[in-house]
Amino acid sequence: MSQRLSTVILPVRRWSEGGREQWTRAEALGFHTAYTYDHLTWRAFRDGPWFGAVPTLTAAATATERLRLGTLVTSPNFRHPVTLAKELMTLDDVSGGRLTLGIGAGGDGFDATALGQEPWTPRQRADRFAEFVPLLDRLLTEEAVTHEGTHYSAQEARALPGCVQRPRVPFAVAATGPRGMRLAARHGQAWVTTGDPKIGRTGGTPEESLLAVGAQVRRLGEACEEDGRDVRDLDKVLLTGFTPEHGRMLGSLDAFVDFAGGYFALGIDEIVIHAPIADSEFATDEAVFEKIATDALAQLT
Repeated sequence: MSQRLSTVILPVRRWSEGGREQWTRAEALGFHTAYTYDHLTWRAFRDGPWFGAVPTLTAAATATERLRLGTLVTSPNFRHPVTLAKELMTLDDVSGGRLTLGIGAGGDGFDATALGQEPWTPRQRADRFAEFVPLLDRLLTEEAVTHEGTHYSAQEARALPGCVQRPRVPFAVAATGPRGMRLAARHGQAWVTTGDPKIGRTGGTPEESLLAVGAQVRRLGEACEEDGRDVRDLDKVLLTGFTPEHGRMLGSLDAFVDFAGGYFALGIDEIVIHAPIADSEFATDEAVFEKIATDALAQLT
């Protein structure tokens, strides 16, 4: 698969005050896909503006023509597969078949308690995810779905006329553990990693991060083999910003090329970088960001 460069646009700007321009700029810069986080809010942005992912992506679909759009990632924390399927089908229609659903098991942040529930344990999140993904798959591909599960139910649920993309929008499954990788192997068109959570930004070296992601890619291959699938059929996506190189890899074009080259060599197909947000952990020089968008891939191929 060809090497690709994409971006994440956090939904922190009003559409009329720079929000729209971020998405049209991403298309003009030549990014493959522009994603956004599907959270109710997130970490340090909790006390500031934060807009909904699906309406934002719908607006972005009407403002762009070629750019793929997606979530990184949607989770069961505050979503139900029946209502999500209807929204995804509609968004795929509005975008003319340019939608990718990034989907993960969720975490223990604000989303985990915003609806008034107690936060789920990692095991509970994994259990729900294991039911959520195949049910969502069915809802987007079958005319009518009835399901009585442990965590989710559907009664004659319909998502007609179905997705523009057939058989449905592609799933990019975020996973590092064995259960999640099995879901990616069975239901995913792509697999997403942010690196090894045990290493993160401060817990290890860039070399250790590369080794850890390489091990993840191998485990993904094993999961695909167990499912009778060729791992080459899955795009492998790295969402950056959560590895030890975070503070340096967007410092210059050369730094990014060095960073990206290492991960592309492991078999990563798509690298996703955050659009700059001033006075935040994603503060980046705008000129360097644009230079990376326009010139990096040419130096890597």
